[in-house]
Amino acid sequence: MRVIGLMSGTSYDAIDAAAADLHLDGSDLVLRPLGTVTEAYDPGLREALAAALPPAATTLAEVCRLDTLIGQAFAGAAVRAQHELCKGRAELIASHGQTVFHWTDEGQVRGTLQIGQPAWIAETTGLPVVADFRPRDIAAGGQGAPLVSLVDLMWLRGRPGTPVALNLGGIANVTAPDGTAFDTGPAGALIDAAVRRATGRAFDADGELAARGTVYEPLLRRLLDEPYYARPAPKTTGKELFHEGYLLAALADCAPSADEDVALTDEDVIATLTRLTARTVADAVRGLGATGPSVASRSPHAPGPPHAPDGRHVTDGPHVTEVIASGGGTRNPVLMAMLGEELAGVPLRLSDGLGLPAAAKEAYAFAVLGFLTAHGLPGTDPRSTGARHAGVLGSLTPGRSGFPRIRAGAERPVRLVLK
Repeated sequence: MRVIGLMSGTSYDAIDAAAADLHLDGSDLVLRPLGTVTEAYDPGLREALAAALPPAATTLAEVCRLDTLIGQAFAGAAVRAQHELCKGRAELIASHGQTVFHWTDEGQVRGTLQIGQPAWIAETTGLPVVADFRPRDIAAGGQGAPLVSLVDLMWLRGRPGTPVALNLGGIANVTAPDGTAFDTGPAGALIDAAVRRATGRAFDADGELAARGTVYEPLLRRLLDEPYYARPAPKTTGKELFHEGYLLAALADCAPSADEDVALTDEDVIATLTRLTARTVADAVRGLGATGPSVASRSPHAPGPPHAPDGRHVTDGPHVTEVIASGGGTRNPVLMAMLGEELAGVPLRLSDGLGLPAAAKEAYAFAVLGFLTAHGLPGTDPRSTGARHAGVLGSLTPGRSGFPRIRAGAERPVRLVLK
């Protein structure tokens, strides 16, 4: 089956489309990548989306308008992928949509909303569309994220040692071979907020601003005191927590006093936030190596033995042997250099070297999840999301010819093989 996966992450800067030929071969799911295209959001749409996101107030009228406009933008990306990558022969589209709210309450996810009306995609392309992936896992008691974890587990199966998959989007997430998966905290979310506030630009291109700054340790310590980092997995977070207002509150708490000989520049703030991402990701990765029972939760920057992000002491055991990174954050050389320092000798490599483009791995992952849904197969692992059971994800919008015709009785794959 030829499938197009569509994804726009929490950085909400563009839509990634990835096309793949997928088929089942016993317990293997075989994926042949056909390429990727990226469609930038219209600046006006991006500004309207940013203005509607939490903690800002919005209206149902604006949500309806954005749902339509984002659906049309996703349809445009799908048309490009159909013509440029699939030679007009795609059979299914899997659309993640655009997350606008992920409702968490005391560590439990109560709901989630991804917009980008799939009817526009189906009407424009004539193809059936799987969308709205996350709510089914939440209804089963899960976090609804990170959904890419199942694909990571299948993809890394059989790789030697203890590899960890890392995605650096607006939020960072990790997946370990034992099924543990969670959001580690902000990747680009706070960096982007600081860059927009300082320059009006969307992100720190090539880490240029961070490279000119110096990490301000009082701000870093204040940010590392965030309780989220010590919460147990599975856990998820988003810009509902890590937004510009959150950053401004932290800056107000630890701004240099008048008698200090310190001038905190925008570049220093951005360098500090970049170090925050590197530190919290590395702390999470260390915690995935080997852990023992918790005796107390504490701040990740506390002195003493290494500490897992869920409050468990790291003990001797099979430590992480490599980190395989993907996502837009991999294009920031300063972040990647800091992450390499923080990982302290654990090899850091890009997913490109294993056959999945770092910039579009999530789009390929949703192509896989759409394929599984079309075959009536589960798209989650309860070890990763905390759900009561694995579930078939999403809702299906029919194309001009209805639903895809799939043979019954397909076996759930356990390994993802790239050709």
